[in-house]
Amino acid sequence: MSISRKLLAAVLATGLAGAAQAAEDNIKIGLVLPLSGPFSTVGKQILDGVNLYVERYGDAIGDRKVELVIRDDTGIAPDISKRAAQELVVQEKVDVLAGFGFTPSAFAVAPLATSAKKPMIVMNAATSSITERSPYIVRTSSTMGQFTAPMAIWAANNGMKKVYTLVADYGPGHDSEAQFLKTFAQEGGTIVGSVRMPVQNPDFSPFLQRVKDEKPDAVFLFVPAGEQGVSFIKGYRERGLDKEGIQLISTGDITTEDQLSAVGDRALGLITSFTYSEAHDSKVNKEFTEAYYKKFPNQRPTFLTVGGYDGMHLIYEVLKKIGADASGDDFIAAAKGMAWESPRGPISIDPETRDIIQNVYIRKVEKVDGRLQNIEFDHVAAFKDPGKEK
Repeated sequence: MSISRKLLAAVLATGLAGAAQAAEDNIKIGLVLPLSGPFSTVGKQILDGVNLYVERYGDAIGDRKVELVIRDDTGIAPDISKRAAQELVVQEKVDVLAGFGFTPSAFAVAPLATSAKKPMIVMNAATSSITERSPYIVRTSSTMGQFTAPMAIWAANNGMKKVYTLVADYGPGHDSEAQFLKTFAQEGGTIVGSVRMPVQNPDFSPFLQRVKDEKPDAVFLFVPAGEQGVSFIKGYRERGLDKEGIQLISTGDITTEDQLSAVGDRALGLITSFTYSEAHDSKVNKEFTEAYYKKFPNQRPTFLTVGGYDGMHLIYEVLKKIGADASGDDFIAAAKGMAWESPRGPISIDPETRDIIQNVYIRKVEKVDGRLQNIEFDHVAAFKDPGKEK
């Protein structure tokens, strides 16, 4: 080999080694999200929030670059979620696990987070017991109990004495059903029927007919955010339950901003409880929504976007505080009690449960400047997950 070729080879080898070292020095955040299949919008909206945060606050923490390593778990598929997380931990050597659109995904990965001592940031999955599955889990989304208890209290205090509950038959649905039944009974209300519906592609017709035949004051609904809410609202209106005086009350999953245009005016007047509205009146939310519209001009931010956005805020602020080389135990210790102003309002991490403490808002769908919005008219401040009450 000539001297010039030897020199070139040496330069290339040095460059490749330097690039490899630089990649090893990156802060790797491994995201497990549903990015294909029937719930792909869930993963996409969480990822939008993640990417928006990185764009606004930079792709580095200190002198180390932030690298997002993304894996698609296709939806409610715990085996795929587990394999994806194992690959992220063992092969990619990520520093933090994050994402988790659904409860089965979070449950499947929790033991891995424990054995690997990796912080695991849950950005959506809402079953109360998730944080109890591993001491390394912190949640920046919500629990079903947080949405449901305020809705039950509001319903009982606003003339709804008999309620029929319909929930999706999986963890969050079970939590929402149990919490609504418990709180509504405590407030003096009566449950006249309860049904758990298939989580995949349900036909709502027979369930709507049961409710209509029973003639309660209201039907309480929980289905996963997305097309199911659109379908249920359509059936509720077409079968005339509203004309029978049966109020539809729900968690805000059925009136997320991305679905309101699909529902159209059928959504007007619906009452829901939730933690985020695009119309939330605060300086932080105004700045957030303006940045979001600039990056995604044809979309609307949702609670999923904010769950991903706040998850990244937690990761950034903890690593700034303790250093990227700190242990998983140090990460969790620093996360406990952390508080900040989110686009949804003031939030904090409960130091006892590692779950989120936040305002829960009662909202009504109204048309504002020609656009359907969830307008907040009441709230419960600094509400903890009631599912962990002693």
